[in-house]
Amino acid sequence: MERYDIIIVGGGPAGLTAALYCARAKLNTLVLEKKMPGGQILNTERIENCPGFDSISGLELAQRMEQHARRFGANIKLEEVKEIHSERNAKVVKTAKGTYHAGAVILAAGGEPRWLNVPGEKEFLGKGISYCALCDGPFFAEQTIAVVGGGDAAVQEAVYLTKFAQKVYLIHRRHSLRAKKELQEELLENAKVEVIWDTIIKRIEGKETVERLLLRNVKTGKNSPLEVSGVFIYIGFVPNSKLLNKNLELDERGYIKTDFKMLTSAEGVFAAGDIRFQLAKQITNAMSDGTTAAIAAEAYLKEKGLI
Repeated sequence: MERYDIIIVGGGPAGLTAALYCARAKLNTLVLEKKMPGGQILNTERIENCPGFDSISGLELAQRMEQHARRFGANIKLEEVKEIHSERNAKVVKTAKGTYHAGAVILAAGGEPRWLNVPGEKEFLGKGISYCALCDGPFFAEQTIAVVGGGDAAVQEAVYLTKFAQKVYLIHRRHSLRAKKELQEELLENAKVEVIWDTIIKRIEGKETVERLLLRNVKTGKNSPLEVSGVFIYIGFVPNSKLLNKNLELDERGYIKTDFKMLTSAEGVFAAGDIRFQLAKQITNAMSDGTTAAIAAEAYLKEKGLI
């Protein structure tokens, strides 16, 4: 059974930043990532809002962050966490390949946007399909784009995207929006926005990038094409907290609750990044959370005499 000072669950920007800070503090650090380091940024073709880079691909940024953490001694393993529990002063983390002990754990497993699950969605991810207007909106200057959804996030982002796009279609499967009244009013008053009611996307089409959508009216059953160069999908976000929620306090949406130190309701367990609720799901937010969690976790380990 391997023992570490700290185990970080998740290798996205929050987890890799936490790993960097922990490793630089000379903590014996393990990062457990079920797929490959990078998290959601691996789905991003270009990133232009990360300080220090005019433009960088999500893959390259992930690789640089991984190399940086490894250079200071962080150990990164590609293993999916199956269970976490406490034994005396230790946290026990089980994967399909082994069992690990640590004095503290940082949960940075992130989450995933809810997918439409239609043909073309996976193929055009990062090539016209986005789940983040703040990240990718500027790439669609003077173009025609679509936003999918009817809640606060969809309506807010549709309005935000009018700063860049020539035309924004909001596609909603019902005939009324779930968003707050004031957000709806702002949307409906914007001349650049057109709402397509009672409609779902059946297929996303194009050659190298998104070129059109095949829409279906749920009331009439009629299919129709819509020419767009981008699709922003806002039908929900699912934090990866299900595995860990037995002993942790969550909010009504399933996000882990933390204090300003990123400490959860469980002693010695911290959370960072998209697994906890944030106003904006951005790389810089995740990095900030990871930094705070690492510093707080080190202080906890010292206080408990575990390092």
